[in-house]
Amino acid sequence: MMITIPAFSGLRSAAPMALLMVHFGTSYDETRTLTIDAVNALARATFPEMEVREAWTSRMIVKKLKGRGIEKPLPVEALMRLRADGYTRVLVQPTTLLEGAEMASLRSDVASLAPFFEDIRIGEPLLYSVDDCRKVAEILMQRHGDKADAKKHAHVVFVGHGTYTPATATYSQMEHLFQHLGGPLFHVATIEGYPTLKTLLADLKAAKARKVTLVPMLLVAGDHATNDISGEWKETLEAAGLEVEVLMEGLGQVPEIQALYLDHARNAQDK
Repeated sequence: MMITIPAFSGLRSAAPMALLMVHFGTSYDETRTLTIDAVNALARATFPEMEVREAWTSRMIVKKLKGRGIEKPLPVEALMRLRADGYTRVLVQPTTLLEGAEMASLRSDVASLAPFFEDIRIGEPLLYSVDDCRKVAEILMQRHGDKADAKKHAHVVFVGHGTYTPATATYSQMEHLFQHLGGPLFHVATIEGYPTLKTLLADLKAAKARKVTLVPMLLVAGDHATNDISGEWKETLEAAGLEVEVLMEGLGQVPEIQALYLDHARNAQDK
């Protein structure tokens, strides 16, 4: 059904602000509950004065869930509904990791509808600034640092999605931060970007690693964690003679990471 957005008069008001949480999405119900739903719940608890709604950016996942009777709006649809419901002030907070292709698409969507709103603003992705990267590295080191053991030649690898945009450099920055904080037993690699599985294998071989713990650096431990990390990556590393453990935990399950997303929303609200 087409939703018509009333024209905005241009007059500022004291109308309440709505918060739109924007996620890529997942077709895995269990990890959705532990991550996306948990972040949404924290958003409602953190901003009780706001109307909190969600949108998903993956058209493929939205279509797949619709076939199962689960409706998830795309960002433009969610914003149109908010405006039709009378909200002229909206804070959009994505749960993306990087200022990459997903953020560019979301910023474009928001810009296209900006004339219909009195105030619409976007919070930053998780790894936006160097300080953001440092905080995330410290959180993950605290959570998974015990998996690294020099005497046992045990290494930890944080596996991200990757991107074709220049934002892929963020992953190399994260690896530098992990190694600065915890030493050479920590690595970052990506499924579709750089560093790659090939460069990771070379590093592990040079370090004479014997055991590797793979940790998804993804919001949800869904399709990529199941099929790529627990599948191809684990098999490839085992074929190279390594003992491999996979921790099936998305970043969205980590309370401190959830809080960082809401800190970004608060920062955008205060601008």
